[in-house]
Amino acid sequence: MSAEIVLYSPAFEEALAGAKAFAGASKADRTIQVYRGAFDAFRAWCGTAGIAKPLPATAEATAAYLSHLAASGRKASTIDLHVAAIACAHRAAGYETPTSCEIVRTTVKGIRRRLGTKATRKAPATADALKRMLRKIPDTLVGKRDRALLLIGFAAALRRSELVALHVEDLERTDEGVLVHITRSKTDQEGAGHVVAVPAGSRLRPVQALDAWLDAAAITEGPVFRPLGKGGRVIAAALATGSVAQIVKDRAAAAGLDPKLFSGHSLRAGFVTSALEAGADLLKVMDVTRHREVGTLKVYDRRAQAFRNHAGKGFL
Repeated sequence: MSAEIVLYSPAFEEALAGAKAFAGASKADRTIQVYRGAFDAFRAWCGTAGIAKPLPATAEATAAYLSHLAASGRKASTIDLHVAAIACAHRAAGYETPTSCEIVRTTVKGIRRRLGTKATRKAPATADALKRMLRKIPDTLVGKRDRALLLIGFAAALRRSELVALHVEDLERTDEGVLVHITRSKTDQEGAGHVVAVPAGSRLRPVQALDAWLDAAAITEGPVFRPLGKGGRVIAAALATGSVAQIVKDRAAAAGLDPKLFSGHSLRAGFVTSALEAGADLLKVMDVTRHREVGTLKVYDRRAQAFRNHAGKGFL
């Protein structure tokens, strides 16, 4: 008896294609890009190791690849990313993922124990560090941009991706400052949106710096932070995410700080650390940072409170 052939209508096929497209959009573009790069690396290794089929991959091949990464000096967090990428590629193709097999899970566990899982944290650009950077920024067009970028990134505790995605249309002016509308972020991939208040301020004055840059660059719509071309020409496109980290590092170096200690995340971390050092209410801090769990801020709180009421204060 021959197998029954099932024919679907064009309308069904179209709807199914749409469903697959929506499934593909379930992860952020950046995540998809990173996963694709990690799986391409796995595919290339399989070729050199004489493994014909990286998809579907055997559990033994996957475990061997992870061992190879560890032997090559990769961090545990990087290896975790490759595990996630391999699992994602298999699920997307409709295969059972080899990463759930015992040999892979025990290999990962052994790697994590051997290498350790401590994250390498960059220094926060606190209010004091920021003041040092600002003092060394010249009053040029690029200086106005960098000053505004540092201050808005700090005051609104923005991620690099949020900073470069910021448009003039996302800025709502009020008597007390600016309301920054964040349409999409790392923790809001479905676009529910967040609003963060940036006070005009009396010391760092972030809103004043923002207006100075927008006026000097004649930006009235579109991306707020943009690259500059030859002759100081303002490019219409938004800055690249990597440029944020470079600007922070360059301004740290100009202020006599070690640029290797800073990154694009330093602005966001700097706001949290400075707020907690100043005794700000934890929930108020979360209003700005949009953290969902109080526990996430504990690492910043430990740093901010490290020497306050220290156990050895009375005798050291």
